[in-house]
Amino acid sequence: MGKLLEKIRKHLNRRTWITLIIVLAALLLELFSAAQYYYDKKLLEDELEKKASIEITMKAILVKSMLNTTEQVLNSHAAELSRQVNNPDKIGDALFNIVQANDYFKGVGLAFRPGYYENKDELFEPWAFNTSNGVKVEKNIAKRGGHDYTSLNFFTEPLRTRKPYWSDPYIDSVETISFITTYSIPIIDPQGRPAGIAGIDLSLEWLSDTLNNRHLYPSSYCLLLTDDGKLISQPPKSHLHSRDFDDAIRLINDSTASVRVVPQSKIKVIEFVNEDGEDACVFFHHMKGIPHWQLAVVCYDKEVYGQLYKIRLGTGLLMLLGFLLLGYIIYRFLKNNKRMAQNEREKDRIDTELQVAKRIQSEMLPHDNISHDNFDIAGTLLAAREVGGDIYDYFLRDDKLFFCIGDASGKGVGSALIMTVTHSMFRSFGSRESHPARIMMKINQAVCHGNDSSMFVTFFIGILDLPTGRLHYCNAGHDTPLIIDGEALPLDVKSNIALGVDENWFFEGQETILKPGSTLLLYTDGLTEAMDLRHNQFGLQRVKETINQHPGSTSQQLLDSLLEASARFAGGAEQSDDLTMLAVKFSPKQEEIVLRRELTIPNDLSHLAQVNDMVKDTGEALEFAPSDIQNLKLAIEEAVVNVINYAYPAGEQGDIHIEAIATASALRFRIIDNGMAFAPTDAPDVDTSLTAEERQIGGLGIFLVRQLMDTINYERIDGKNVLTLTKTLS
Repeated sequence: MGKLLEKIRKHLNRRTWITLIIVLAALLLELFSAAQYYYDKKLLEDELEKKASIEITMKAILVKSMLNTTEQVLNSHAAELSRQVNNPDKIGDALFNIVQANDYFKGVGLAFRPGYYENKDELFEPWAFNTSNGVKVEKNIAKRGGHDYTSLNFFTEPLRTRKPYWSDPYIDSVETISFITTYSIPIIDPQGRPAGIAGIDLSLEWLSDTLNNRHLYPSSYCLLLTDDGKLISQPPKSHLHSRDFDDAIRLINDSTASVRVVPQSKIKVIEFVNEDGEDACVFFHHMKGIPHWQLAVVCYDKEVYGQLYKIRLGTGLLMLLGFLLLGYIIYRFLKNNKRMAQNEREKDRIDTELQVAKRIQSEMLPHDNISHDNFDIAGTLLAAREVGGDIYDYFLRDDKLFFCIGDASGKGVGSALIMTVTHSMFRSFGSRESHPARIMMKINQAVCHGNDSSMFVTFFIGILDLPTGRLHYCNAGHDTPLIIDGEALPLDVKSNIALGVDENWFFEGQETILKPGSTLLLYTDGLTEAMDLRHNQFGLQRVKETINQHPGSTSQQLLDSLLEASARFAGGAEQSDDLTMLAVKFSPKQEEIVLRRELTIPNDLSHLAQVNDMVKDTGEALEFAPSDIQNLKLAIEEAVVNVINYAYPAGEQGDIHIEAIATASALRFRIIDNGMAFAPTDAPDVDTSLTAEERQIGGLGIFLVRQLMDTINYERIDGKNVLTLTKTLS
């Protein structure tokens, strides 16, 4: 056996060995690529399931909101209708009051048991209905030919069960042909006898706007079905995939179809291929309660995984190029002796890792220029080596600009690693916390944990409230920023200590007001300590002189002028330290107010009707669609209820002031109270994949407000809670 292997080894030349190595590498890379593709696709699939769960949950909330409103209206008038049974001529007035409560109430009627009144017709059904000319009342709709309500489910079911009943949607042609559903309840007369059935005919015209307001992807669409799978609402026929509606409904109703259940949300999934050969899937789930309708969302694979397919193709091309490069490298290595090959490989490995580290560190910086009317921001980082210990970052959340700058002790890979941890903690804690000092303390605890190398980080965090210009900030031993307003002056900061020194240090936050047009300049000591060939430092004074020479500059122009001045001063001397700068110019846009409404109510839930009337009046004045007005009412009502529940202790009286201010670009609702400080924007996002029993109490209201409004902003100003909800106007 040994002799055979020796013969094979002798017959295999160097080219054969190269070929075998390349083939093996190709197989390994292909295996890795396939595994990565599978993993990425699984992540996208999980993300799609979560998005579909949220989509169905939100649509169900909106649909149930309208149905609950209908139930509440009729139930609240049941006692009044019972009292009017002994006075049948007054029943029309009571029905009139009910039907005018909502524009989507097509009509309200009270169908009496046959022969209930001796001096009335055998079938007696007063009816009030909405028309284009207002609400009209008909004393007895049963006189119309063919309208025998005693055979209809809306009458027979609640009379039989003595319980409320929702009918399946149907086409009504009494006044105008329209798609409606009826909610009916039994009415008991003062003598305790069942007198008849009261019902509200709810028009389903609002469903199309509600279900198709927003979608997961451009071609996605929603369907609403009855419990037994009959279509209630669908997208317009002009939809790109309108011919797929029937396929999706057929699959939902097909008991033999292959159905998969999403574990967390219990939503069902069916995968199918449409007539064009496109892969798609339909997510569907029954709404809780009565009526037991079904909501479905259809998504197409080409949109869900489209970007992944492109990446897969690009990866294949890069792999092919890599194989060719690998063959060339191996061929070149074989040309040199063993020692030179080992040295070259080691050098290439180190250089590659440093370049990857440099690229990763560069990608951590914010590359997307945030476009906003109220500020201008720019940053720059010049590392002294391949990787460095400086960082800057910024992002927008809840109408607030979060930004930071930092400098880790030392240089190279070690400082880059600790700064990477610090940066990721800033992003993580800043996503759910709006107080710089608390963010700083959490980052400090994370940096101190396991910091055996005793490295530290100087760090500065700023949070600028864009509507007010109020700047909250906290410093951790970093260079004092400059405020540029005519001249460059140092910002009043408490130094505190650097991160990583004392785990139990209490960081003190501060705040100030930025004047319109002023600029905040943050920098690391790589700017002030830049040296020329004689080891003279650039210094803070030269920084101020450079700033004064360029008044009115944009943030980027300011940074460019400072970089040019420091480079000119260095005169070709090697850069000794990382140089990082971040400039934030506050330039709020002044817009003309086109509409303003104000309302002050006590912290009492009984006054919510006034709030809804104000929101409705505002939406109608701005010519909002009825569905958009309904969404506004849901959002503002939820926010006001949140204030009533949490701002004032039980039994304490207080006022809530609500302002609606509209400009050409946005509609803002400001909710102001004098109660205890609480920041609803700091609440973590609700995990809608959990069931109601598994979720923690609270947070769902703010989650709903975030879905319905474009931004939500909270500030504590002069001892008052100020919550601002913004809807962007197109």
